[in-house]
Amino acid sequence: MTSITHAYNRLKGDKLIWLIVTILAIFSTLAVYSAVGSMAYKTHGGNTELLLLKQIVFLGVGLFSMYIAYKFDYMFYSRWAPLLLLIAIPLLGYTIFFGPEINEARRWLTIPFLDQRFQTSDFAKLALIIFLARSISRKQEVIKDLKSSFLPLIIPVMIVCGLIMPADLSTAALLFFTCLLMMIIGRVQLKYIFLLFFVGIAVASLVVILGHAFPEYTRVETWVSRITIFFYGGNTDEMWQVNQAKIAIAEGGWFGVMPGNSIQRNYLPYPYADFIYAIICEEYGLIGGLLILALYLLLLIRCTRMVTQCPKTFGAILAMGLCLNIVVQAFANIAVSVNLVPVTGLTLPLVSMGGTSLIMTCISLGVILSVSRYVETAKLQEVELTEIEEDEINH
Repeated sequence: MTSITHAYNRLKGDKLIWLIVTILAIFSTLAVYSAVGSMAYKTHGGNTELLLLKQIVFLGVGLFSMYIAYKFDYMFYSRWAPLLLLIAIPLLGYTIFFGPEINEARRWLTIPFLDQRFQTSDFAKLALIIFLARSISRKQEVIKDLKSSFLPLIIPVMIVCGLIMPADLSTAALLFFTCLLMMIIGRVQLKYIFLLFFVGIAVASLVVILGHAFPEYTRVETWVSRITIFFYGGNTDEMWQVNQAKIAIAEGGWFGVMPGNSIQRNYLPYPYADFIYAIICEEYGLIGGLLILALYLLLLIRCTRMVTQCPKTFGAILAMGLCLNIVVQAFANIAVSVNLVPVTGLTLPLVSMGGTSLIMTCISLGVILSVSRYVETAKLQEVELTEIEEDEINH
């Protein structure tokens, strides 16, 4: 126990964010192990331990990636931002036309030799947020000029979101919303933000029109169906996911049915991913559900505090953009489970069963911690400089 405490104290950056990551990782291991029973019987002969081991491996890779990202100076990401975006855009385009179709969507590419699927939109989100933070920070002096500063900001946003949208409307919408918030934080004039909003609507409309013409590349019918069911209801089959999630949350009560005792995990589609929050509420009750919600809120609060203390614009916007990307997705996933928004395919960051989303979330948290380490170091240097000046005055 002493060695763990010593290692924890040696970590630099925001200690609360380190603690939030640790608690969410523990919840992830417990909740996924409980929720994968039906999947194990369908694909692994009932071997839930094998799926647990897979989740632990993904968590290990993700946390190791987070630590590596944390060790780099955050300005390193500014230098690599253009290249990351140049890699992300062709990957998205390739995925639309040549990616394998899984669950009526082309979102993944298969990594050669590893036989693992890679969701290109997760990488593209990270690349776009870093690039946007870099562009906003570099154009602070001319941010009011439409042609020279604002157009270079919105073009990458429209390209990336437009390429993600055909296969994953919810991810594209949340990424677009995150970019809007980043621009507000970056002091972009509201008239330009409204312009971006209307351009986004125009691009989305164009994708919908093209989707009707080329249905094999988009999921327009699925979008319309889910929105219609949300507002007007549907038959038993169409409402199955929502109803089972409501039952799971209701069964949990205040304190839950205890870990491993979920019943609805046998009925909910993807209880280890899209609806894992409902399983957490069933097993850990309202207390557990509120704890998860509080952890994401605390992460947002700590990152907001960091932004007010960061002396460099790039670090402040980068940390806030990555934090918003995680927290907004978390709130969207939770909102689906409690039927506040239409059903989407979004995972609960750092909690749902591992894969590209888990690893990219960990890398995002590592970058946030890199910024917080810089803020902490800058504050210590400022304190030391103040003490030196006071000593010189006293002597």
